[in-house]
Amino acid sequence: MLFIAVLNYVQAGMLDSMEKALMPGELSAAHARFENNCTDCHKLFGQEQQNRLCLDCHDHKNIAGDIKNGRGYHGRIPDVKNKECRVCHSEHKGRQYSIVLLDKQAFDHRLTDFPLRGRHGDAPCQACHKNNKKTGKAKPYHQAPKQCVKCHKPDDAHDGRLGKQCGSCHTQMRWQNFRFDHATTKFKLKGKHKGVECRLCHPQERYSGVPGKCVACHKGDDKHKGRYGKKCQDCHSVSGWGSQKFDHNKDTDYPLKGRHMSVTCQQCHRSEGFKVYVKENTKKKNKKSTTDCYACHRLQDEHKGQYGRKCHACHTVKAWNKSTFDHKKTDFPLKGKHKKVACGDCHPGVLYEENLKTDCFSCHRQDDVHHEKQGKKCQECHNEEGWRHNVNFDHDLVKFPLLGAHVALACEECHDSGSFKDTKASCLACHKGNDVHERSLGAQCDVCHYVGDWKAWEFDHDKQTDFELEGKHKGIVCKACHREPVKNEMDMPNDCQDCHLQDDAHDGEFGRRCQRCHNTESFSEINMR
Repeated sequence: MLFIAVLNYVQAGMLDSMEKALMPGELSAAHARFENNCTDCHKLFGQEQQNRLCLDCHDHKNIAGDIKNGRGYHGRIPDVKNKECRVCHSEHKGRQYSIVLLDKQAFDHRLTDFPLRGRHGDAPCQACHKNNKKTGKAKPYHQAPKQCVKCHKPDDAHDGRLGKQCGSCHTQMRWQNFRFDHATTKFKLKGKHKGVECRLCHPQERYSGVPGKCVACHKGDDKHKGRYGKKCQDCHSVSGWGSQKFDHNKDTDYPLKGRHMSVTCQQCHRSEGFKVYVKENTKKKNKKSTTDCYACHRLQDEHKGQYGRKCHACHTVKAWNKSTFDHKKTDFPLKGKHKKVACGDCHPGVLYEENLKTDCFSCHRQDDVHHEKQGKKCQECHNEEGWRHNVNFDHDLVKFPLLGAHVALACEECHDSGSFKDTKASCLACHKGNDVHERSLGAQCDVCHYVGDWKAWEFDHDKQTDFELEGKHKGIVCKACHREPVKNEMDMPNDCQDCHLQDDAHDGEFGRRCQRCHNTESFSEINMR
């Protein structure tokens, strides 16, 4: 028996040595420890049971179970049970050879237990298939986590307070596109609440135990400062603070009309609040309160109490300025511009003073541009339609009839002193500031200009002067020759050197008669005689 055992051992050793001698190449780094034991992976003289040997070793990674049950990547490969492992996982090609032949471009993730959807389809492989932090080596692809929190824990804005089931609210398209239905909670969102950001009601990511009372969130919005309790819903609704259930016309003895409809509650209910004015409490608690105009508008009484407290005798609830007072019933009916004048313009101080003067000068003394030089009977020239409207004065009957643009001018533009009689009639008397020539062309503006428009002027230098413009002289501006101011009539010298002394390259050696050699076309053109 001992001999037979030794013989079998020798035969087995000889076979191992023979297969090792026939080994086509080194194993990969992952299988290197099996190089001295070929039978660990190979059946002697046969390949029929080869796959079973592979799966015997890799069963702890559930690959065998996946293939058997048709799940995972290996279980979903078509006809996988009849395929050899070595077709995809080749060996004996050296230590550095990767036996996992993966084409990342052609790999179909739908064959795995985690088909890529939404934004996952754009993620690079290494974002989910990371290396082992301890060894630094790559983890098997099928060991990549499937739970959201495994990869997205750093992205969790809730810091784990809402658990690990991210998919219950969020989708794979985008974190912000969550599908949480608030209607499934005890606090269904209605009205304005539908558009509110989560964080405004759930500060610091607090989602459980959040109070449902209005005042819990809106205490800072309470303009009543807590005077009316915490039941905001008695007057307000979720449609908005402005959409109130309270009806002033039905619930009180003071229906709102006119401008009162747009007044804020606090403007009338300043200190004691609304309860004092509630209809059901009117008879019991509202004996001292009042709804007359003066109770609220005392500070706005421009009459300083002179006309009592019956404001409604002249005013309405539409507006203070819409008075029912009729000025036509007084001794001074309003006409023309007076109709649009504010009361205070004629009635300064205490309004509607008795025995108010009605002559023009009493009110318009400050408007008198004549400074009383034309007397105080304004109505002799002016009327109530306006100071300038149909003034009873004909300028054509004086020494200076108005023509052209002068017709449209206001009186004070020429008569700035308030006195009309002594106004000078010369152009420069009014237009000295408009003289762009600065008197270099004299004081007789009408030689070139006319009363229609300054810009529309006409002057013929060849016909109206004894110096005909020729050559280059035609294109120069007036001020090039007319430099100095002229008091009255124009008297300009016309020899060359009067203007071109600085241009004389001869420094006067050839005299002042430049035209003997030069012409008006150009200095460089010499006329040699």
